[in-house]
Amino acid sequence: MGKRRVPDLYRAPFPLYSIKVDPKTGLVITAGGGGASKTGIKNAMHFLDLELVGEHQYSASLLHSHDTDTRATMNLAKEGGKTAVKDGNSVQQGSARRRAGKGDKGGQDGAAASGDMSDMKDETAHISVTGLAEVQSDLNPQDPLQKVVRFSPDLSLLLTGGTDGHIRVWEFPSLKKKFDFKAHEGEIEDLDMSSGNKHLVTVGRDFACSVWSGNQLAMGLKWHETVPQMTEKTYRYMACRFGKVEDQKEALRLYTVQIPHKRDRRPPPCYLTKWDGKSFLPMLTAPCGTEVVSSLAVSDSGTFLGLGTVTGSVAIYIAFSLQKLYYVQECHGIVVTDLAFLPDSLKGRNIRGNNETAMLSVALDSRCQVHAVPNRRSFPVWLVLFLCGLMVVGAILLLQNLFPGFVCAILHTEDLYIMAECLGVGGGMEGTKTSACHAPAHLR
Repeated sequence: MGKRRVPDLYRAPFPLYSIKVDPKTGLVITAGGGGASKTGIKNAMHFLDLELVGEHQYSASLLHSHDTDTRATMNLAKEGGKTAVKDGNSVQQGSARRRAGKGDKGGQDGAAASGDMSDMKDETAHISVTGLAEVQSDLNPQDPLQKVVRFSPDLSLLLTGGTDGHIRVWEFPSLKKKFDFKAHEGEIEDLDMSSGNKHLVTVGRDFACSVWSGNQLAMGLKWHETVPQMTEKTYRYMACRFGKVEDQKEALRLYTVQIPHKRDRRPPPCYLTKWDGKSFLPMLTAPCGTEVVSSLAVSDSGTFLGLGTVTGSVAIYIAFSLQKLYYVQECHGIVVTDLAFLPDSLKGRNIRGNNETAMLSVALDSRCQVHAVPNRRSFPVWLVLFLCGLMVVGAILLLQNLFPGFVCAILHTEDLYIMAECLGVGGGMEGTKTSACHAPAHLR
């Protein structure tokens, strides 16, 4: 832990806003840019091939760069071979295909055309991106800007939120609008949907974190009630994510991040809160440092949480206890804009190697970095019990050496206790016949 240098996995020629990892192929997709203003900074999506080159070292090579013209892609939602791209006030559905290189057979071309990239092994493979549909997802008359886009867990819906405070739910892949409702006063900061599309959770700048069933408000969350003497509206919600629970198939957790509403010379801590994902009752709240959190991610298994900060720091927490496992101070030069854990798919595990988890981070400094946590060494239960036994024996031998006759005194005390029981002296044993005594022969 602490301030140390993290090698750059990749550096783009433009600010990076978002990152996603395809679970089937391990393909890394990064996106960003300089926006519509004529700054000379391009807007693009980069497709990277990520490889493990050492026990804990990674390398990334650029496979394809897709120019997004004047639109800076600020958020991505990944689904199989398709990607929903957020660029300002519109959401575009595209298809990323990996095409075989020279010398590949026709069967491989067929697999690439269908968007299935799992069987493509040619190192000369190329990526092509095709735009399929586009809709406007934010209608703010002054400054329309989409803030977040996300797929539902079953991939049947695409959800968007922006500066007009509306949540818009689109059927996928037709992009036919299903819901459009005012969720918050002001900007939408984040949203996520639970498994089975049962509940939608939204976070706004109006201090609210709301739970919706369809387009109907189910309840509002009150995190400040979990912290004694915490007054309302001193903090606002920044992010929300659902996560699985290891070894509990039906269980679900919701994680939220709360940041101070106002900056202070002596900044107060930010907070992480864990909620039951079905009853939405708070389970645990813990501070997560005084650096203002800018991004949140949850690993596929729900075991780890990732946090990025506005000062460029990156941390990984254990989801069960909300304890910090990994932390690097200011490894990025400026705001960490997005995080992505390597997936738990076979391809993801192969890239992860001998690491307990690995997470990618991107920031406005154009850098992409990987943060790996090596497997923690653990001991089998039988070995722990054996070592405990050795410690007990060692302690007794040490006491016998320091105080000769110590063991004999213990044995003598035990014999006296047994004799007292046999004679009915204690424990309500009056009247007990000595013939029933099973004391040692030398005490009878």
